[in-house]
Amino acid sequence: MRQINKGLLFWAFGIILLITLSANVTAQSGWMPEQRGEAGKDLTAVYFIDSKRGFVGGEEGRLIYTEDGGASWSKKTLPTEHTINDVYFRNKEIGFVLAGNTIFTSDDSGITWHELQNFMPSDFKGAMPELYSIRFGSKKNGWIVGSLGKKNTVVDSLFLYTEDGGTTWFRRSLPTQKELVHLDFVSDERGWVVGADGTILFTEDAGVTWSVQRSGVTAMLNNVDFQGKKKGWAVGQKGTLLRTTDGGITWVSVTVPVNGALYSVKFINDDNGWIVGRNGTILLSNDGGKTWIQQDSKTKQHLYALYMDKKIGCAVGSDGVLVQYIK
Repeated sequence: MRQINKGLLFWAFGIILLITLSANVTAQSGWMPEQRGEAGKDLTAVYFIDSKRGFVGGEEGRLIYTEDGGASWSKKTLPTEHTINDVYFRNKEIGFVLAGNTIFTSDDSGITWHELQNFMPSDFKGAMPELYSIRFGSKKNGWIVGSLGKKNTVVDSLFLYTEDGGTTWFRRSLPTQKELVHLDFVSDERGWVVGADGTILFTEDAGVTWSVQRSGVTAMLNNVDFQGKKKGWAVGQKGTLLRTTDGGITWVSVTVPVNGALYSVKFINDDNGWIVGRNGTILLSNDGGKTWIQQDSKTKQHLYALYMDKKIGCAVGSDGVLVQYIK
């Protein structure tokens, strides 16, 4: 009987194991969904302070956080029954959460949170405020947009500003009464706001005055993102995607391979950007938003919010789903 070369057998086994491991690594790349929220409850906001520390907000004041880049998550609950609409940090220590009509803040990188300001209908002639989006352009100057409603009907837009780092907030009027849902500032002076009926507003004096930009659409616009002063993108209902290369003087509609609602858009540079939306939609562009291709999110849950940078990719949505991009 011929002797088996044990060295050769060991070598062959090693090659097979290496191939298997390589295949498994390949199989685990891309977008990977997991349920991190409570079943039946939506996750609606996501923000990362850095490559390790991130926060996800959802219904009924639920807040989960990671300190290891999303490998594991822990739970927090804010003292509110409202859905968390936005999570944002103006630096690595000071953060803000918007939930219904309340602003929460943290000064220790999100370890502890406390109520900063609670706006009541009595502050707005009986209309209930809903705070949707918060951004800062500098250490002191920040802005919030939202809406005022009576009996589930929006009756006016809401714009708040701070000049002391978020300690106090004041209202300023805008040239629209439409519901406003998201804003983006690229400096302390230049910013954009989007909302209902294709509304796009622009400021170049830190929000003191605003002008209306022509979007050319009537769909609700859910999110806006700019890279520098010129290049920007806005997404909304019915597969609406708008693109500008001149700071919003002109907005052009872009065709995408889906017709459902698009909820969030984020570019990490002039060329590379992502969009998330209904039924697990994730779209990718590598040419500045001129063309888009679908990526496999491996979920059919609606994806409401997106965070992207050069190291982190994370989207959250309905039924507690959290989808991370694994390189």
